[in-house]
Amino acid sequence: MASTEPVVRPGSLLVSATDLTEPAFRRTVVYVIEHNDAGSLGVVLNRASATAVHTVLPQWADLCARPRALFVGGPVKRDAALCLATLRTGAVIEGVEGLRRVHGRVVMVDLDCDPDQVGPLVEGARVFAGYSGWTMGQLDGELERADWTVLSALPSDVIGPPRTDLWAQVLRRQPLPLALRATHPIDVERN
Repeated sequence: MASTEPVVRPGSLLVSATDLTEPAFRRTVVYVIEHNDAGSLGVVLNRASATAVHTVLPQWADLCARPRALFVGGPVKRDAALCLATLRTGAVIEGVEGLRRVHGRVVMVDLDCDPDQVGPLVEGARVFAGYSGWTMGQLDGELERADWTVLSALPSDVIGPPRTDLWAQVLRRQPLPLALRATHPIDVERN
């Protein structure tokens, strides 16, 4: 019999459950960058900060998708920056320094590399302050408690347009009954 357990892999989305109320992860969509025996690492895609990229990494501002803000990738190492980008269709990155494929058209960008070399290859980039991390077995426990739903990402999720409720958008494109979760009110007490 085939397993129905969700498969977490680089390129997966972790969509928070409606009852996950921890402020760092409430109504979040986490893009998984690494998942292996040592643990898991990802970034929250839908937490823009008030800090503009040009104030901290001016050389990368023009490549960033709107809003050109620093995003809060998670509660771990908020003083460190990490960058993801979505490649243009057909872009070849073999031999290009500073790019590492995560999954499909999504790459991790070394912020010490030359943005002029990366620019022609990407549709857009997003810079994250900090990341979300799980030690070995920790994410498995959260999945067993149904804190997260594991879904497939689209390359556009990484650089989505401003003022989009990514959490609801990702859920809406799922089959029923999961798509109905997108209608869950942001503040249940005000419903």
